[in-house]
Amino acid sequence: MILKETWRWFGPNDPVSLQDVKQTGAAGIVTALHHIPHGEVWPVEEINERKRIIEDAGLTWDVVESVTIHESIKTRTGNYQHYIDLYKQSLRNLAACGIKIVTYNFMPVNDWTRTSLDFLMPDGSKALYFNWFDLAVFDIYILKRPGAGQSYEAAVLLEAEKRFSNYSSRDLQQLADVVMFGIPGEQQQTTGLMLEKLASYKDIDRTVLRENLKYFLEEITPVTDEAGIKMALHPDDPPFDILGLPRIVSTGEDIEFILKAVPNKSNGICFCTGSLGANSQNDLVEIARKAGTRIHFVHLRNTKRDEFGNFYEADHLGGDTDMYSVVKEILHIQQTLPQPIPFRPDHGHQMMDDLNKVTNPGYSCIGRMRGLSEIRGLQLGISRSVALELEKNKLYAAEK
Repeated sequence: MILKETWRWFGPNDPVSLQDVKQTGAAGIVTALHHIPHGEVWPVEEINERKRIIEDAGLTWDVVESVTIHESIKTRTGNYQHYIDLYKQSLRNLAACGIKIVTYNFMPVNDWTRTSLDFLMPDGSKALYFNWFDLAVFDIYILKRPGAGQSYEAAVLLEAEKRFSNYSSRDLQQLADVVMFGIPGEQQQTTGLMLEKLASYKDIDRTVLRENLKYFLEEITPVTDEAGIKMALHPDDPPFDILGLPRIVSTGEDIEFILKAVPNKSNGICFCTGSLGANSQNDLVEIARKAGTRIHFVHLRNTKRDEFGNFYEADHLGGDTDMYSVVKEILHIQQTLPQPIPFRPDHGHQMMDDLNKVTNPGYSCIGRMRGLSEIRGLQLGISRSVALELEKNKLYAAEK
């Protein structure tokens, strides 16, 4: 059995239509009700309407990405219990509509963070890029976070100072817009709002944030167990502490802690090769092997790092991650499960005709279709060899 090919779609306003998606070879959709404010309940009527639109196009809604967690839950302050109760109701409503895989993240304040959305590749396509020097420019000189300079090494501070003195006001505004970009369709950040949110984490370190995640999972897993929902926690992106905030889903050890701390089978992960692969210390094959059947959803993309830890999003089969070995390990896990694990080609280069179109950064059509095609071919070849390997092992065991 192979993984199920899915595609992230941001709803009716997505420049990539469902008709386009059908032509990519994807069979399922990954989407969310981004217009509903964080913390509010997803009504059954809204869920079913989105599901109807998808099914009328001949596709299936396989994964929710994401039911976003309110900041009060992450900080475990204010009316956090109320927001947990609302989250539980959204999960019940999704289950009632037949949607059983829910992706989410526990990243404080910001979702995924980049410093450039149009990093020029040698072939003329454009990629997403994360650069520590530019993040320091944003943090110290634009956001003006108190004590920001203490978060960076001397070499980074020196380069950030040089860049700030050379950047125009337009350059600085573009950098700010990129760092605070967020998820298409959701409320955009401002420096004032970001500083306010950052201040709410002043007494929250890694240990406290871990415990807050554990508490949240202990609260919701009775509901997900009963409803048959699989929760898929997305790793931090990038997998490093940024803007003075702790990250707690960045390494294999982090994931092992989360899965052991709340052992319910409904508590699982979204295995993202892009997020985990940006950390040179991560052994992705080993992380996948240890997570095993607690991998409920898969994001496949690749990154290329430099000596400073900066990285750009490479071709899906290029970059620093050995995609062959990772996909092979996940396909081994797949053979032990009755249902296919959904995966999607995560992000993609803006290329060809899409260079002249308005697209969601990382989510243009052609670059992702290229990634999907490459991964479909890779997993087909691997799946045949895995099947033969398993058959040989069975014969060998029978002979013994």
